[in-house]
Amino acid sequence: MFLTRAAIIPLLSLAAGLCSSHARSADWTEQDLAAAAALRDRAIAGTSAFEHVESLTTEVGPRFAGSAGDAAGVRWALDRLAKLGFSNVRTQDVLVPRWIRGSCDVVLLGSSPQPLTAVALGGSIGTAEEGLEAAVLKVESFEALQKLDASKAANKIIFIDYRMERSRDGHGYGAAVRSRVHGPSIAAKLGASALVIRSVGTSNNRIAHTGTLLYAIDAPRIPAFALSNPDADILSRQLETGKPVKLWLKSTSRELPATWSANVIGEIPGRERPQEIVLLGAHLDSWDLGQGAVDDGAGIAIVMEAARLISKLERKPARTIRVVLFANEEFGLSGAREYATQLGEAAAGHVIAMEADIGVGPVWRIESQVAPESVSAIAAMHQVLQPLDVELGGNESRGGADVGPLRALGVPILELSLDATLYFDVHHTANDTLLQVDRKILDQSVAAYAAAAYLAATKQGDFGRLNAQSAGE
Repeated sequence: MFLTRAAIIPLLSLAAGLCSSHARSADWTEQDLAAAAALRDRAIAGTSAFEHVESLTTEVGPRFAGSAGDAAGVRWALDRLAKLGFSNVRTQDVLVPRWIRGSCDVVLLGSSPQPLTAVALGGSIGTAEEGLEAAVLKVESFEALQKLDASKAANKIIFIDYRMERSRDGHGYGAAVRSRVHGPSIAAKLGASALVIRSVGTSNNRIAHTGTLLYAIDAPRIPAFALSNPDADILSRQLETGKPVKLWLKSTSRELPATWSANVIGEIPGRERPQEIVLLGAHLDSWDLGQGAVDDGAGIAIVMEAARLISKLERKPARTIRVVLFANEEFGLSGAREYATQLGEAAAGHVIAMEADIGVGPVWRIESQVAPESVSAIAAMHQVLQPLDVELGGNESRGGADVGPLRALGVPILELSLDATLYFDVHHTANDTLLQVDRKILDQSVAAYAAAAYLAATKQGDFGRLNAQSAGE
């Protein structure tokens, strides 16, 4: 029998629907799907996530690795998880580096000297006590720095004038952050005396963004600074006149011996397969400039509240949901690396890992890196999240920084993409405060994480394992 195109399309749609229905029924019972949907709707109606961030920022504040605030954050997390009813609440000791920011001054010299708003980059060495004065040489990008002739850079202050692009998926960060991370050592190899960059951030306010640099072992160490976007504009305009421009820099940044911090762990035990773990991660530390409300107080609140809401369900998850608040994500991933190292062969019990570390949200996409045979299950998860205006992404996700060491061990990744459009306005700045946290947006993110985590913890089979090639390590 010959079928027209008009007749074939409905049949194909019906077949696809039947296949999708079959995939769902093989992965979840109708009761589990209904429980996940009810959990989603319960969270959208209102959660306690905002109160978690409020408590953390009010009672603790900044939590930079190795600081008194870091230790206070660990105590806060232990107490909060216990009061919320988590089981097996405990710490895991982590050795972390210790860096002191000190003071920072950047002055644009000339007939009318102007102080510029700047911060030292995390891990930077300081200047001599009298400061450092030198002519400025501007390059437009990290790639331009790599191509720069050493004869032009010698004894100069290199200024990388690259503006980060605003985007929902945060892709502009990857392009901009190379200047901060690797720029100091590239400039040092060329003979530069210091590096100044336009902040890796999207804010037009006069607030500078800090963040970690990595000194190469085969290069001298030079001081490195970030200017706020308006101050980078001032410097750029001066350079555009074609006249010589000089800066005076002074920083008292310094490194101290490593010290101890801790990962903080709490669990919602599974009813049938408690030895199988669905991991929800966020990082407990923050930079020292703000309150750490957005980065990553919001992420902490999302994963804690998602797990807490799951614990209140009458239909308990089959697997254990483990919340891990990682130490020192900002300054070297110490907590994530230690967690993965201590797991050893127990990593095989980790069914999937999720992380919240792009601020408040909302969640706008679900993507993954699971075994090919489990991709249909992610599509079925998406059906439950779709009422939250969540899109379905692909299966190439690398997840967040703290789940990277787990991915390298073969643990599958589930990523709920948090909207980054405004995130990099306050990222790593003094403006990372509770005022930036929207309660209703935070609730939407909790709704997505709670429903996804519950489905991961009730799925009939697992999500397979990643091999070294697919994990990208």
